[in-house]
Amino acid sequence: MTPGNRKGMFYMYKIMTPGPTQVAENVRLARSLPCTNPDLDEDFVEFYKETCEKISRLLHTKNETLILGGEGILGLEAACASITEPGDQVLVLDNGIYGKGFADFVSMYGGIPSLYTVDGRSPIDVTELEAFLSKSHDYKYATVVHGDTPSGVLNDIGKLCPLLKKYGILTVVDSVSAMFGEEVRADRAQIDLLCGGSQKVVSAPPGLAFVTISADAKKAIKERKTPIASFYANLKVFEHYYEEKWFPYTMPISDIYGLRAAIDNIEADKDILKRHAAIGAAARYAVTKAGLTLYLKSGFSSTVTVFEVPKGTTDKAILTSMKKDHKILLAGSFGSLSGKVIRIGHMGENANVSDMAEVFGALDEVFAKLGVILKTSLKTAFLGSLPG
Repeated sequence: MTPGNRKGMFYMYKIMTPGPTQVAENVRLARSLPCTNPDLDEDFVEFYKETCEKISRLLHTKNETLILGGEGILGLEAACASITEPGDQVLVLDNGIYGKGFADFVSMYGGIPSLYTVDGRSPIDVTELEAFLSKSHDYKYATVVHGDTPSGVLNDIGKLCPLLKKYGILTVVDSVSAMFGEEVRADRAQIDLLCGGSQKVVSAPPGLAFVTISADAKKAIKERKTPIASFYANLKVFEHYYEEKWFPYTMPISDIYGLRAAIDNIEADKDILKRHAAIGAAARYAVTKAGLTLYLKSGFSSTVTVFEVPKGTTDKAILTSMKKDHKILLAGSFGSLSGKVIRIGHMGENANVSDMAEVFGALDEVFAKLGVILKTSLKTAFLGSLPG
């Protein structure tokens, strides 16, 4: 739950959005630990490095991880800024709003983006991409979105990234909303720059990004002919931080304490992928059983369910009633999907039966209030479809 204040009245919302998510009590408490000076205390440097190494292990990679002091998008920009030089040809895999958005980062740092645009209601087809690459593969790197939060589509990075690597193309992967809710094996997938964030499945407050960096990515950064056109969105400035016990800027220590607690929670949760898959499947079943329409045709993420706004009402009416009458925050979408869909985030701390049942029970009441007739109760269908 999250506090709010309106005209002096204190109230709480249950955050069931596709990020930020609810935050566990031990994560909140970790953020209240006494602060040291992260610039001078070498014990904190050790703590930072240990946390980075734990993230790498959980992502099944031997590559170095860096934690950056900024919201998840900082990792995406820093990855692009660090390897893009003026005139670089970059392939932007586009089957969603975030996929297309990578082109902005590429252009911002002088690269030339080429969009590979396909149906946004389905994942990128590996066979079709290979047919394209067999004729056109002169790219320095490609950008890939693992889970596109605005639409909920999930791309198979385990197949896409090795294919790109086969043609000598580096990969920048946005897995901010998917990692830890979907399987990520970074080394097996040969991912060069893998980006995550604190506020999605990790279930820490927003404010941190992290990036794993392969040897090939480090080589590309080291062999640049032009300087990186940013200081803050720049992975190279962390080079030798551990040996020199010196960070390029003051690290947000309380945020990192909270992140470590959240990462520890993930490590201890041996069924995290299985739970996300079960919750996601049950949510989609409930939506379709009730007569609502899922936005996607295929490629459903286990971390977010997206359904079309039914006729006779609006996204604003649904979201407002959920918030006002039930103190639950869901999300609409933006860009080309603005006003067209409702998104339920079942990632990290949100991926549990109790909270999801509450969401669907509230939606049952909201749709009845708005005059939308369902074929069956969303809550009943959700609970009835869960395994066991």
